[in-house]
Amino acid sequence: MAVPARTCGASRPDPARTALRWPSRGSRLGPGARRPAAGPPRPLALLLPPLLLLPLLAAPGASAYSFPQQHTMQHWARRLEQEIDGVMRIFGGVQQLREIYKDNRNLFEVQENEPQKLVEKVAGDIESLLDRKVQALKRLADAAETFQKAHRWQDNIKEEDIVYYDAKADAELDDPESEDVERGSKASTLRLDFVEDSNFKNKVNYSYTAVQIPTDIYKGSTVILNELNWTEALENVFMENRRQDPTLLWQVFGSATGVTRYYPATPWRAPKKIDLYDVRRRPWYIQGASSPKDMVIIVDVSGSVSGLTLKLMKTSVCEMLDTLSDDDYVNVASFNEKAQPVSCFTHLVQANVRNKKVFKEAVQGMVAKGTTGYKAGFEYAFDQLQNPNITRANCNKMIMMFTDGGEDRVQDVFEKYNWPNRTVRVFTFSVGQHNYDVTPLQWMACTNKGYYFEIPSIGAIRINTQEYLDVLGRPMVLAGKEAKQVQWTNVYEDALGLGMVVTGTLPVFNLTQDGPGEKKNQLILGVMGIDVALNDIKRLTPNYTLGANGYVFAIDLNGYVLLHPNLKPQTTNFREPVTLDFLDAELEDENKEEIRRSMIDGNKGHKQIRTLVKSLDERYIDEVTRNYTWVPIRSTNYSLGLVLPPYSTFYLQANLSDQILQVKLPISKLKDFEFLLPSSFESEGHVFIAPREYCKDLNASDNNTEFLKNFIELMEKVTPDSKQCNNFLLHNLILDTGITQQLVERVWRDQDLNTYSLLAVFAATDGGITRVFPNKAAEDWTENPEPFNASFYRRSLDNHGYVFKPPQQDALLRPLELENDTVGILVSTAVELSLGGRTLRPAVVGVKLDLEAWAEKFKVLASNRTHQDQPQKQCGPNSHCEMDCEVNNEDLLCVLIDDGGFLVLSNQNHQWDQVGRFFSEVDANLMLALYNNSFYTRKESYDYQAACAPLPPGNLGAAPRGIFVPTIADFLNLAWWTSAAAWSLFQQLLYGLIYHSWFQADPAEAEGNPEVRESSCVMKQTQYYFGSVNASYNAIIDCGNCSRLFHAQRLINTNLLFVVAEKPLCSQCEAGRLLQKETHCPADGPEQCELVQRPRYRRGPHICFDYNATEDTSDCGRGASFPPSLGVLVSLQLLLLLGLPPRPQPQVHAHPSRRL
Repeated sequence: MAVPARTCGASRPDPARTALRWPSRGSRLGPGARRPAAGPPRPLALLLPPLLLLPLLAAPGASAYSFPQQHTMQHWARRLEQEIDGVMRIFGGVQQLREIYKDNRNLFEVQENEPQKLVEKVAGDIESLLDRKVQALKRLADAAETFQKAHRWQDNIKEEDIVYYDAKADAELDDPESEDVERGSKASTLRLDFVEDSNFKNKVNYSYTAVQIPTDIYKGSTVILNELNWTEALENVFMENRRQDPTLLWQVFGSATGVTRYYPATPWRAPKKIDLYDVRRRPWYIQGASSPKDMVIIVDVSGSVSGLTLKLMKTSVCEMLDTLSDDDYVNVASFNEKAQPVSCFTHLVQANVRNKKVFKEAVQGMVAKGTTGYKAGFEYAFDQLQNPNITRANCNKMIMMFTDGGEDRVQDVFEKYNWPNRTVRVFTFSVGQHNYDVTPLQWMACTNKGYYFEIPSIGAIRINTQEYLDVLGRPMVLAGKEAKQVQWTNVYEDALGLGMVVTGTLPVFNLTQDGPGEKKNQLILGVMGIDVALNDIKRLTPNYTLGANGYVFAIDLNGYVLLHPNLKPQTTNFREPVTLDFLDAELEDENKEEIRRSMIDGNKGHKQIRTLVKSLDERYIDEVTRNYTWVPIRSTNYSLGLVLPPYSTFYLQANLSDQILQVKLPISKLKDFEFLLPSSFESEGHVFIAPREYCKDLNASDNNTEFLKNFIELMEKVTPDSKQCNNFLLHNLILDTGITQQLVERVWRDQDLNTYSLLAVFAATDGGITRVFPNKAAEDWTENPEPFNASFYRRSLDNHGYVFKPPQQDALLRPLELENDTVGILVSTAVELSLGGRTLRPAVVGVKLDLEAWAEKFKVLASNRTHQDQPQKQCGPNSHCEMDCEVNNEDLLCVLIDDGGFLVLSNQNHQWDQVGRFFSEVDANLMLALYNNSFYTRKESYDYQAACAPLPPGNLGAAPRGIFVPTIADFLNLAWWTSAAAWSLFQQLLYGLIYHSWFQADPAEAEGNPEVRESSCVMKQTQYYFGSVNASYNAIIDCGNCSRLFHAQRLINTNLLFVVAEKPLCSQCEAGRLLQKETHCPADGPEQCELVQRPRYRRGPHICFDYNATEDTSDCGRGASFPPSLGVLVSLQLLLLLGLPPRPQPQVHAHPSRRL
């Protein structure tokens, strides 16, 4: 019985086409039909009301096609499953490869990975590595304190008295505008020769240290020259350290005056623009110079704050934020008559990169209005610091107030909140040029154990927003040896090109006394640091014995990863640490939260969990079983973890002793080596070898053909027992070469691939061999030659059955032109061995399907024909027929979709060029219906390591933004010229021409990026994976006036979903579209304002030095004025008009006690 053709409020546009008839209710839904679960209805996958499904009679004499019955489509699914299984059994060679392994059982041993022993050994090795650096650090710190104590301060010291290697000298000589070139003061600077050193990835000189002095510090000042004088003695200690430990990398002393002395000497990596590097703003220095901080920044935005002063305040706050690390907590508020937070953060938040970015953007929106109300600002700040219900640093507490001046001392507020214990330090900053009395600001700082600073112009911002660290360092210095604790940093990018490193830090204290019986000096001299490259730590971890999906990771007390295979920042900015949380490196779940907490707490543990993992190409999600084992790394703030799939408990280790009869013979004479030679490829298939470090002298290459050539040439020289080679890697490679060759011999060579429309067959192994047969198929092979880095390999190990992998659509240069190009679909499966009760998966085999031929075969298998040569059945007059995917392809859509939602095969010829696309891009409403009916589940996550093209700047002018521009009337007014405003303006313009980046939004510009380049950003990723539905089921997609019936069924032992659906007729069915493509988050990932309300668990450093009863707080800052001179102003204006800006030489602001 048939029903009338479907309509969308009108008749079908082509009356000549065979009418598509509605079946009866029973035939449409069938006995296995499924309706949506109870609860809120899904929008597009609703079953039609029964009345609309009543059967109606067709016109007499007409042929009728009905939607296939459920049992028919299940029959098609079984045919598809059998065809796939048959091809894989014949050509995949899984069973044959198992037999080959067993036949060669004498050539390998089965070894066991014991997680607890493994992780404890690696943790011990890392501890030993870091301990050697700690000993070197202690020798340096002790020597520095001794040298400085013995040094005699020289008031009359001159530049020519000091000889040293200025790391920026070569760059400055190349710069005709350099201040040193202009003054000709290069007599005291050494000129050195350098040699290339691969360990440092740089040219170095081991006989000298190098000195780097920030651009905004005058290197000829008395303070700096004395600093250079006494630190010269560190050179011998650096060299002795290297003699004792040749693996040492950069050894650095960062001075509190801004001088950096490092060893070995190497030229500074000078940027193209102004160099704003200052060691005191490096993450490692900040961590070593003070204990963690709880900081509240309050900014005066009353009406008296002029545009220029407000601009200085905004810049000052941003610079202040840069002095904070992930161990610190902060909030920023503005105040006039009342106080309010500048951002959405209502309490102290961790001073991580993303939170600081929110603050910096919010600060730019501050507007000046109203009257000054110090009381409102300070009460807000104290309330923030006393809030007991939030996560905080719980160490140093401080308030930083930026204002243009005022008379109120708010003594009552301090009496209420801070006296008599004075647990909160108050730092006050007088900003801009003004004539206000600064005595109240000085009083606030001095009576609350803080410091008073003046910021009259841009040039004073950086120095005065970081000097507060000297005050915080006082309790550390007074604590003496108790405070001499080595701390290890987060991961960050080395400024000298070493790559990603961690740094051990140790503070250096001033041990001098002004005279007998005088108080102990309480100034920190600086911080010692020694770098450890992440690659050096990785070398201590097992990799190839853990299998493709096993790995080692490490985290710190913040939960940030130190080691992890997913730690791959696309861009690095050495101004900020690389902070990737363990729960962002992996897909977060409750089990991993528990593991992370236990590791942060320094516990040991083991747990087997079911969890989700993202595929290497980030297109798929797999639900897998993983064993997590973890232990703390003693004497550090790190914890180490090991992740192993159950099938990686055991691994193969080649034992080629029977073949190695004469160790004097080169490896190239070993049995099976000949099958690595290109001359064997035509008969044995093409071999790709994983680009591993088989031997130290092996030249790496991104071109696998060239790498193989280099490998073969080296094997002609080395013997099997050579100490320069990794015998485990080398012997396993040769073993797998022979085993895969036997697969060619037993299975592939005698088969006709064309009979089954195969482009290639292949095998890949843990030993690093990928063999592709026939040889010509290697021309189109695009998979990674390292099996452990190939998505098909890793997914096949994690999934039972056959894993289909269509070509990535974005990898195709154009829509598939099947007449000219042959496009293949990869089908792979893991080879599981059981040897003496031990199970492992040492290889993956598979085939590459010819897309065009298998699309035609797909039509036949999902039709009423039994084989391809049988003629198509036609539905005669007065007969009832079921539609199939071949005859009725104009009315019936049949597709195979993989578990990620990507199109694999279709009966629609015009969709062949869309194979590999996310199915929502092919048929949006059908994909939405599959999702709504739980065939697919969605997983959203964020990639915090992505790189994005920067947004175009909003201001294209050459002048600094936000600068007040005087009118002509101002220029003609003598009173204006003699005013402080004019003096301030010219100072801003002068500094702006040189340090213009401080007025720009992107600080990276100032670090030397000559061109606009990609910057770090957050990308939202969405992946789909199979849901809980396993049964065959029919449903109807309701689209208003029209609807679509569809059937979906999982294919057993594959990652495929077989879908049959009526073709859409109505445009309104395109209402919804699921997105899978990675998208850029306009904000920094998930809403930061929401995330801070549920902060992740962390622990700060174990020690805190924020109080010492003997601290002398009398040195608390004092004002200094620089009266304007009409003659100087006129000279500056003339220079500006002539375009010859003089280079400023700002003096180092040193405390009186800095004179040693």
